[in-house]
Amino acid sequence: MGRAWALVLAAGAGTRFGAGADGATKVTVSVAGRSMVAWSVEAASAACDGVTLVVAPSMVDRFGSGVDAVVAGGGTRSGSVRAGLGTVPDDVDVVVCHDAARPGASAGLFAGVIAAVRGGADAAVPVLPVSDTLKRVPEWGNSGGVVAGTVDRSGLFAVQTPQAFRREVLVAAHVGEPEATDDAALVEAAGGNVMAVPGEAAAHKVTTAADLVVVDALLGGGAASGGL
Repeated sequence: MGRAWALVLAAGAGTRFGAGADGATKVTVSVAGRSMVAWSVEAASAACDGVTLVVAPSMVDRFGSGVDAVVAGGGTRSGSVRAGLGTVPDDVDVVVCHDAARPGASAGLFAGVIAAVRGGADAAVPVLPVSDTLKRVPEWGNSGGVVAGTVDRSGLFAVQTPQAFRREVLVAAHVGEPEATDDAALVEAAGGNVMAVPGEAAAHKVTTAADLVVVDALLGGGAASGGL
């Protein structure tokens, strides 16, 4: 199988995290000495043959070094993936989608999902076992909600990124511009074979300011220089 290409998705508004200074988005915030974008691009570059950075339209002119292409994302995550797919060279067989808000994902995690696709899977996703007790609350409001039952967590896993795909499978899954919280769901819906591989605790997603503290600790809190 030929080359692998990463789409690093950094176009989200990050409203739950809080607005950045000077129009900056969440993923430009520093964690362990450098921006979340820089951490994510570095890992993607180490494992892939090329990287496209998908950013908010207002941020396109702020990036360029360290990536092969920069493109404005869409109004949704799925729309941003489709924007990124338009930049992938024709000789690429494996496309990796990664949320820049998971700066702790290692190059090894990228390599793991790529290897699973090259081994025959249509897609591969990193997962971690669910450790918390899960409750079903059908109607949730500002004051909470009534618990309708406890969910059996055996066989349940939390999914992370990076997620790797056979290029033709991912492109086909996006025909008709469907929406999903991750691309693996689109491949599953189309009947594709999705492989789960061991995830990493450090690939924790930064959604709130509290998550930033967690990821900073997981990355060791050490400073490092980077261009993005």
